[in-house]
Amino acid sequence: MAGRLQNKIAVVTGGASGIGEGIVRRFCAEGATVLVADVDETSGAAVAVECGAEFVRLDVSSEQAWSALAEKVRADYGHLDVMINNAGIVSNADIMTVDVATWNQLLSINLTGMMLGCQTAIALMRENPAGSQGSIVNTASSTSYLAIPDVAYTTSKAGVVGLTKSVAVTCANAGLQIRCNSIHPGATLTNILKTAIAQAPEVEAACNQMSPLGRMGTVEEVAAMALFLASDESGFCTGGQFPVEGGTVSQHPTM
Repeated sequence: MAGRLQNKIAVVTGGASGIGEGIVRRFCAEGATVLVADVDETSGAAVAVECGAEFVRLDVSSEQAWSALAEKVRADYGHLDVMINNAGIVSNADIMTVDVATWNQLLSINLTGMMLGCQTAIALMRENPAGSQGSIVNTASSTSYLAIPDVAYTTSKAGVVGLTKSVAVTCANAGLQIRCNSIHPGATLTNILKTAIAQAPEVEAACNQMSPLGRMGTVEEVAAMALFLASDESGFCTGGQFPVEGGTVSQHPTM
């Protein structure tokens, strides 16, 4: 069924590469008008040109940048239907080695940036011509459930669950038809991971073993979940967590 996002306006943060790029491509294919929001101007602009989207530079940790994006959406598109809060970084520092600067930078992007994205989306979606309505989708991780040594990343992705639930119930209790859900990818075969595998082939087998299904997920599979949550098909879903991780968080380790 094509055209599941026909006539919808969507913003995808972190849309220049990886899962974000996959979401941009799928949304455009389904009829959405998409703004690719990223700090990577070269890759972001290239993705936008290929997909028929528009690129806008966005530092998600900046309140001023979000305000500018909101004004652009109002001026150029008139309304917003979908916000995909996907931008994020990793640090690879555990609790014994992480410094405050690294911690603060990661949380400012992965969690504060997502909060600002939700806040901006709600303000725009409340102004929609047909009444307050829209879908916010926050990219979390399988590490929202199961920790890894990267302490700031794990903390940020666990925080996304609380943020998502709080946004969902706040909007619902206020009578706003604005939904908020999170998606939780596991090991996903992005272009960055493909490069790592080319340099160290043993990485592929290790990543495949992370899920009971015995393989990594694809960018397209994660994008399909984002599409469902962005579309009207998920109209009764809010405050939910939607894993796309091949059962990784469901199976207890075996001997």
